[in-house]
Amino acid sequence: METIEKNKDVFYTEESLVEIGKLDIKKLIDKVGRSEHKRNRICVHKTINDKIHEMFIVLFKGCYIMPAKHLNKTESLHVLEGTADAVFFNDSGDISKVIQLGDYSTGLQFFYRMEDPIYHTLIIRSKYFVFHEVTKGPLDKLDTKFAPWAPFDDNSVAVINYMTKLEKKVEIFFDKL
Repeated sequence: METIEKNKDVFYTEESLVEIGKLDIKKLIDKVGRSEHKRNRICVHKTINDKIHEMFIVLFKGCYIMPAKHLNKTESLHVLEGTADAVFFNDSGDISKVIQLGDYSTGLQFFYRMEDPIYHTLIIRSKYFVFHEVTKGPLDKLDTKFAPWAPFDDNSVAVINYMTKLEKKVEIFFDKL
């Protein structure tokens, strides 16, 4: 499959019949370690204006996804490879749910679909985490609300501190179950 590099972390295809195979994912995995944000994706929708956005995403361990919620959007995630915790929060930043994710062979949850605007993030547990995501388009940055209690990704010290505390909170959350 031929891809067009939108930026160092985002690739598009212009093909009308898109096929994704192991080699395509391997290319993403090979590039993700060199990514500044430790993440990349192949978008199989044509433009940000498409009504459905469908992406194959690779996140490298240590990747920070700032907690956010998406207004007026449904989002689904289907795990292809690796493990991660999907962490969901109430509006105050308290953990409301954690879904342990892994591919089908792990016995963990391999899929979720979220209809309501809920703050969420991922903690990557394996070397890398590969998943297929589908959401409503077009992309409108005003539809994403970032959590006011979480640091932006340009503050690396605050991100490390936040993620360390979040991992401890996830452990405590599971201990209470």
